[in-house]
Amino acid sequence: MSESERELASTRPSESSEGLASPSTTAKVSPKPPWGYRLASWANWLLTHTLYRIQVQGKENVPKEGGALLICNHVAYVDPPLLLASVGRPIRFLMYRQFYDAPLLNPIVKLMRAIPIAETDSPKDLVRSLKEARAAIENGEVVCIFAEGELTRIGRMLSFKKGFERIMHGLDAPVIPIYMDQIWGSIFSFRNGRFFWKFPKQIPYPVTISIGKPLPASVKAHEVRQAVQEMSAEQAIARRKHAQTLHRIFIRSAHFHPFRTALIDTMGRRLKFFPALVSSIALARKLKPKVQDQKAIGLMLPSSVGGALANIATALLGKTSVNINFTAGQSSMNSAVEQAELKTIISSRSFLSRAKLEPLPGTVYLEDIIPSITSVEKITASLLALLPGRFLEPLLTSSGKAVHPDDIATVIFSSGSTGEPKGVTLSHGNISSNIQALYELFDLDSRDGVMGVLPFFHSFGYTGTLWLPLLVGIRAVYHPNPMDAGTIGDWVEREKLSILMSTPTFLQAYTRKCSPESFSSLRYLVVGAEKLKDRIAQAFQEKFGIFPLEGYGCTELSPVALLNVPDFSDRRVSQRGHKPGTAGHPIPRVAVRIADPETLQPLAMGQEGVLLVRGPNVMEGYLKNDQKTQDVIREGWYVTGDIAKLDEEGFVTITDRLARFSKIAGEMVPHGKIEEAVHLALESSETIAVVAGLPDEKKGEKIVLLLTREVDVTLLLEKLGDQGLPNLWIPKKENIFRVEAVPLLGSGKVDLKGVKAKAEELSAKSPRTSSKSEASKAEE
Repeated sequence: MSESERELASTRPSESSEGLASPSTTAKVSPKPPWGYRLASWANWLLTHTLYRIQVQGKENVPKEGGALLICNHVAYVDPPLLLASVGRPIRFLMYRQFYDAPLLNPIVKLMRAIPIAETDSPKDLVRSLKEARAAIENGEVVCIFAEGELTRIGRMLSFKKGFERIMHGLDAPVIPIYMDQIWGSIFSFRNGRFFWKFPKQIPYPVTISIGKPLPASVKAHEVRQAVQEMSAEQAIARRKHAQTLHRIFIRSAHFHPFRTALIDTMGRRLKFFPALVSSIALARKLKPKVQDQKAIGLMLPSSVGGALANIATALLGKTSVNINFTAGQSSMNSAVEQAELKTIISSRSFLSRAKLEPLPGTVYLEDIIPSITSVEKITASLLALLPGRFLEPLLTSSGKAVHPDDIATVIFSSGSTGEPKGVTLSHGNISSNIQALYELFDLDSRDGVMGVLPFFHSFGYTGTLWLPLLVGIRAVYHPNPMDAGTIGDWVEREKLSILMSTPTFLQAYTRKCSPESFSSLRYLVVGAEKLKDRIAQAFQEKFGIFPLEGYGCTELSPVALLNVPDFSDRRVSQRGHKPGTAGHPIPRVAVRIADPETLQPLAMGQEGVLLVRGPNVMEGYLKNDQKTQDVIREGWYVTGDIAKLDEEGFVTITDRLARFSKIAGEMVPHGKIEEAVHLALESSETIAVVAGLPDEKKGEKIVLLLTREVDVTLLLEKLGDQGLPNLWIPKKENIFRVEAVPLLGSGKVDLKGVKAKAEELSAKSPRTSSKSEASKAEE
């Protein structure tokens, strides 16, 4: 209803502040509203409480007397009526003049004493509106501004405009942040690309309104936005206990569209939703006697229909799934089995043979289980599949009880790129909250489909390509080799898939080997796991016509925390969802802070510091390691260990990994920035450059550079110097090595542990380094 802040922000300071900055005054006792206002408010309360189930939190934060300014996120046209019915005091809204003058609305909004304003107003009219808002607060009234300036069209909170700062300048009245939750997707929001003309999901529709603690009148726009964002995370954390489990949502999804295609793999297997549910129930019942007393089940399967069914069956049994990283080496696999106390591991003989892997202790094979399912068992599974989730679940779980949202859905072992793998425990609530946020941002419908190339032992593969399509009712196509560009491109084109989740490393292969038509159906190409280089993004866009959307996350965050989304633009409104070079905005109901790495105290806007994340997606903890959990989760905030900065629009830029710094001669030297400079100097999208830090007797550490092609080292060093790179950051000639390939993990992410080991090996073998070391000792 109100779109005022866009207009306020367009006002020049000299015009908007004229006559506004009166001395600070003590707020008066709030005047009683006229009878017309009271009648309209009563009618509004009756209507909203009939159509909505409103829960208000923090109502005591609104002063009972005196002026105040409410600042709220803006999701739907129904926001003002809901707010008016919840605060308990009369509110005067700043309102977009076009709506104020609408014949049907004008009599009502006049009764409500709304304050009209528009960007097309003359400077004199703008000042008049601002003065009226300011005078109302001075007079002891409550005024409300939706500081985003317009309704969100992209499903996430926009930046807050600064117009309210001019209204509050010099006043002695509080600013109260408010977060409107659960409204995106309602018939009055822009979900599905339109306002109105949508069926309500339910009546009464649940809405939560969180009212935050008062902020001083001098508060800045970005500080209010931060407060609202943190309130959104707190609200989602509190609501997570009422979430449904992953398998319960899948059951509902299968019942809702039973004949829609659910699972496909490139080996020719294809299942619709209801048959997928039946198959997973039959598999679960077959496994149940064997795993009755076990908490977790291991899975050693590729991204495939069989792998998906095994994960669903594990969830239906109420067990924790542990998808084993079969690319990590025998010691890492053994570590995962030992830490998770796995006694049963589901695998496939054909897969182990193709991958040249030895079976782990306790392995059972799908080739043995599936043929042993009798016709009677198939019929029984089909009948059970007709039951609602709340009746089906107790019949399958070992305990005979329903699974709780806080129960552990999966343990995903970290890649081990910098040390021994850690088991990250993620609950059903963690995963489902991440899926809900992605569902809202992607605006998915039955036409969409996911190309699943990431392995299920990768957190993005587990959440984004396994459970996301199952829960929202869209198809997924699986291929086990993410580097098999030709096959992937063919299947995306054949199935007209719209979503691909990948890594920058894999994108380079797709750009080289796929035809321009291969990815013509894509709507969303999301990349993560490592920083997206401009050259990779631009090369992909030039060939396929779609710009990769960079995101950020980690296993501990289920995994997505930040994401760029497509921009929105029409004849009247333009909203920015994507800023190249950044990792995007926090996803809905997730908050971030930039803090001092040592004290964890918040830093000022634009400063670089360690990234903290809070929300319902933050892991439950590390498996059997409370100390490590306490080290990284501080008062509910997950300390990522990544260095980042936040701009006023809310975009986060990841600048480096805290662990990816070398301390050289007392200075912190960032590896990532050296790699960027090398790529710029080489002017090649084919060459991969990776930096490692090794011990050095004189300066503490030294920079070692690995390159995947031969280069003129002298020329490279000259170019690095020409870029203005500090001498301390430039690797020595004897510390630059060519390698056939950079060590990678199964996810496509650079294996930092492997890189360091390779750097140590090459440095030890290098005659240049050895002779220099001997000369140094001789000098001593």
